[in-house]
Amino acid sequence: MTALLRTERLEAGYGDARVLFGIDFQLDEGEVVAIIGANGAGKSTFLKAITGLVAAPKEAVTWCGEPIGGARPGRIVARGIAMVPEGRRLFPSLSVEENLLMGTCSGRAGPWSLERVYGLFPVLRERRRSPGTALSGGQQQMVAIGRALMSNPRALLCDELSLGLAPVMVREIYAALPGITAEGTAVVLVEQDVRLAQAASRRVYCFQEGRVSLSGRSDTLTREQIAHAYFGG
Repeated sequence: MTALLRTERLEAGYGDARVLFGIDFQLDEGEVVAIIGANGAGKSTFLKAITGLVAAPKEAVTWCGEPIGGARPGRIVARGIAMVPEGRRLFPSLSVEENLLMGTCSGRAGPWSLERVYGLFPVLRERRRSPGTALSGGQQQMVAIGRALMSNPRALLCDELSLGLAPVMVREIYAALPGITAEGTAVVLVEQDVRLAQAASRRVYCFQEGRVSLSGRSDTLTREQIAHAYFGG
């Protein structure tokens, strides 16, 4: 079966500074895969290389078997890949609802609409007229997720969903994942909280200094294996 998303020997970076060194990765239809690793391991750069925000060799990234490396971000979103960026990056001049509607620019048809997003995150309906940046950090994260879902993606790439959020908000956001995958959407979670990553995913990749240091099923990898892959030594 053809993987939904695959990278093979992916190398990428910024100018002359190489960050990723031969990343092999696979995401199948409807599954949740976590990427863990310390700061500077290359996790965010990896997502940016997939979504066209960082240059990548054409054949190094394939989507449904077709090479998409180096394609423009807008074309990648139109194909069905959406990203929830680290730091949320909402439009400060727009309301919650207007921020959500920005996700429809891809023109993709699918199950996600304002009503579906409000059903997933009811607090956003209550705050829909508020400026997006007037919300709490957790609520802003919900808007960022909802905006990505409004593009009706087949793969949702999430960069550090729990970063800087109170535990109660982290639990609420992660509790929404089954409702997302129930629509057949595959999810990639970049996460520093190892326990959270293992609990939420089917498979885990650990990055260390731009390379995959460990991969396997989330329910079989031991703490010792992960600690060694995470920190080296």
